[in-house]
Amino acid sequence: MTAPGSPVSPGASKMSSVPWKRLELAALCAYAVVFYSAMIQRSLRLARDYTGKLYGLRAGSIPGRLNDSSDGQWRNFRGNLPVLTVVMAAFLIVANGLRYGCGLKGRGASLVWLILSLIYLCYLHGACVGFILVIAGINYAIVKLFARYKYCTGIIWSFNLAMLTLNRVYEGYSFSLFGQQLAFLDNYRGTFRWHICFNFVVLRMISFGCDYCWTLSSSHFDHKKHMQKCEVCYSGKTCYFALQEKGLSIDKYTFLTYLCYLTYAPLYIAGPVVSYNAFAAQVRDVPQKNYSVGQICCYGVRWILNFLLIEVMTHFFHYNAFVVSRLWRQLTPFEIFIISYGVLIFMWLKFFLIWRYFRFWSLVGGVETPENMPRCINNCPDLESFWKSWHASFNKWLVRYVYIPLGGSRRKLLSIWVVFTFVAAWHDLEWKLISWAWLTCLCFVPEIVIKSFSNNFQAKSTLGRFIRRELCAIAGAVTVSSLMVANLVGYVVGPSGIKVLMSRMLHKDALPGLGIIFATFYVAVKLIFHVRDARKI
Repeated sequence: MTAPGSPVSPGASKMSSVPWKRLELAALCAYAVVFYSAMIQRSLRLARDYTGKLYGLRAGSIPGRLNDSSDGQWRNFRGNLPVLTVVMAAFLIVANGLRYGCGLKGRGASLVWLILSLIYLCYLHGACVGFILVIAGINYAIVKLFARYKYCTGIIWSFNLAMLTLNRVYEGYSFSLFGQQLAFLDNYRGTFRWHICFNFVVLRMISFGCDYCWTLSSSHFDHKKHMQKCEVCYSGKTCYFALQEKGLSIDKYTFLTYLCYLTYAPLYIAGPVVSYNAFAAQVRDVPQKNYSVGQICCYGVRWILNFLLIEVMTHFFHYNAFVVSRLWRQLTPFEIFIISYGVLIFMWLKFFLIWRYFRFWSLVGGVETPENMPRCINNCPDLESFWKSWHASFNKWLVRYVYIPLGGSRRKLLSIWVVFTFVAAWHDLEWKLISWAWLTCLCFVPEIVIKSFSNNFQAKSTLGRFIRRELCAIAGAVTVSSLMVANLVGYVVGPSGIKVLMSRMLHKDALPGLGIIFATFYVAVKLIFHVRDARKI
């Protein structure tokens, strides 16, 4: 995916040999070095000057440095990592030992994973596992009863959205709501709130229901045509997309496999999100073969190196602590930009590590899932590529179960409002997230319009390609700026701080800083173009 109207450069190698292109690349790299040097220096100074005012700093593992533990998600994951790793090892030893040692397949493999996963859930949620099983059972009954009706997917969606809302409103329910004789169970609610994890269960229940309904109708997936275009399938293996789209025989949509899918331990807490079709095909039939043992080991080593990177980041740059402490009003516009950019990098790396940890666990267990962070955040010059590369498995889920049923590209300008509103509500019922979603849609609309026009214009002359490339870089800088503003509102200043932020940003003293910020985005987009040109050689 490219930036708005990103230049399609036939003969990229020929263009790269032009002297001015080499000079441009050298200048862009020099600017990037200067910018990151200045950003690191300013970040270190901010961390030093505001140490006494920042919340969430704790004694760290690096001598003489405090660790930024202000982010609850990362603090909990990092703190529970040793225990989680022991659990992962125990699960994999038992499950893979039985699967490969005893030759378990189909129902046997599903039953083993279900039992192990339910033990895991009982530790996490205690007696609240009962809520999960009851809701899952009702959803299964609805799917089986209404699957052959025209509006079955609407019924499935309505039930799951109702459950999502009620779970949040009642904060997971109290057992006393269902009778005082059950009130004692409130003392056994486990270590982790079940209704937080249930958001992912909702996605899986919708996936199961829709996949089953669509299996009953004729499939439009052309496997032979797909094999001609897909390198993985052409090589004799089966890619994730093919597993998802091929569908299964009706007898594969059993209650046992359904429960195994909902509670599958490696993916239960945080994903990545996998469709029912793709999951059942791997658990019941053939474990994934697209990744060798050596590749999975390298995947794990890379995870360790990235974990060390975030440790350095949280010990030296306290970006998230600035957000939690709400000190942004005391900073200059350029410093606000640094903190906002730093928070985005921290969030990307945090989710990168969390999702890859559970994906590693799943791969070792024999189930391939989509990569949630396939591309670095710094390599996404437009909103569309950003959202396709941020929580990518969720994006694939949204495309399959929301975007395409709403009309796909034919109704793109309308569909994005429904998609992003659902994304915000799915995360949490907060106006801050709803405002973030609608701001993102407002930024998306002009990008969609510009892309639709630019795709019809193909420059043929060298001058035409140069002009188009520059316009694309400027458009990319604008969309990145819009993305930064949306995330400032969503994660730094909140909706209440928009007015103050805009007055600060548009003050005449802040204009030079804004110019530097925009120039930085422009340079970043141009560097991305050079990287993509190099990959075409």
